[in-house]
Amino acid sequence: MDFVTRNLPYLMAGISVGGQYALIAIGYTMVYGILRLINFAHGDIFMAAGLILVYSATVMPMYIAIPLMIILTVLIGFIVERVAYKPLRSAPRMSIMISAIGVSYLLQNLALYVTGGLSQQYPAIPWISDTVTIFGSTTKRVTVITPVLTLVLVVLLVLLIKYTKIGMAMRAASRDFETSQLMGIKINSVVSMTFIIGTFLAAIGSALFFTNYTGVTPTVGAMPGLKAFVAAVFGGIGSIPGAVIGAFIIGICENIIKGVGLTTFSDAFTFALLIIILIIKPTGLFGEKEADKV
Repeated sequence: MDFVTRNLPYLMAGISVGGQYALIAIGYTMVYGILRLINFAHGDIFMAAGLILVYSATVMPMYIAIPLMIILTVLIGFIVERVAYKPLRSAPRMSIMISAIGVSYLLQNLALYVTGGLSQQYPAIPWISDTVTIFGSTTKRVTVITPVLTLVLVVLLVLLIKYTKIGMAMRAASRDFETSQLMGIKINSVVSMTFIIGTFLAAIGSALFFTNYTGVTPTVGAMPGLKAFVAAVFGGIGSIPGAVIGAFIIGICENIIKGVGLTTFSDAFTFALLIIILIIKPTGLFGEKEADKV
């Protein structure tokens, strides 16, 4: 029983962080599935969502600030796609990648200008920031809520992709982008909806993440963004279930490593795991082999 009590907090934290990584990883995997583009700005949009709530919570009640944060984050994602990616849709892959990196640094520098480079304290969100006791271990309620909310959102997303008209268009575009255009699918609408869904999930993920890790800095999105990207590649980039499972595995392993006293190596483990997976199974756990060579 002592073993369970001692290690349960790390396991719960791992599941919770895994859920937060999963919500970010879905954005990476959906955009890649359709555009074959790694949206390097995704982690910075996640950071922007944190800053939006920091500032909006100072001037309005939380029940207005949270929906406003989600709407503004989705709007940022939509604008980034329209301004930075849409004009380059027929450009070489490298041009889009450079544009994505440029957007990432633009968002970081805007955040640096707004915050003056100082860490901002994330506001306590009522109820989910409260402390609860589970099997003798004390933790925040967000730790319990995150995996449940993540799974609910993933199920809703899978149903949307499987049974709705826009979901069918997304699946068609991910299979064959050019043929989908010829078949009359409105590609611009499909891509915009993909970015909207991805940034919506990142906004939810940011609220859960910053409830636990309350300091918001201009570069805070870089590491969660990278780890979510690793989770997406680990699960098989382009596969939503793969991204979610990869994120939970990384979150749990990372926190178990912290639990055994090797905190220094927790980040290194994530990237070492990526290298091993890519050597053993280059397409990831659930990835499909590509017929075309990049």
